[in-house]
Amino acid sequence: KERPFYGGLIEVITSGPVVAMAWTGVDAISVARNLIGPTDGRTAAPGTIRGDFAMDIGHNVIHGSDGEDTASFELGLWFPEGLVDWTRDEESHIYE
Repeated sequence: KERPFYGGLIEVITSGPVVAMAWTGVDAISVARNLIGPTDGRTAAPGTIRGDFAMDIGHNVIHGSDGEDTASFELGLWFPEGLVDWTRDEESHIYE
């Protein structure tokens, strides 16, 4: 709350609908961050979510946790009752 960007961040993330997701899988955080692209959408490569849809660093369209501790904390904020544990049928064909 003490950071200078906090007020603007709250304004942006509450300005419209939010879709919270929990991605799982081998190296899910690093894979997700590669798909998302760097924080500043102006420097993100085409084909990344931010590269295709973000216009500036303050409105960068998507958030992704930067590590396991952060992910655990953030999942607790968005999913206080916990996640649904399930296995996709095709997982046996995807992972060794």
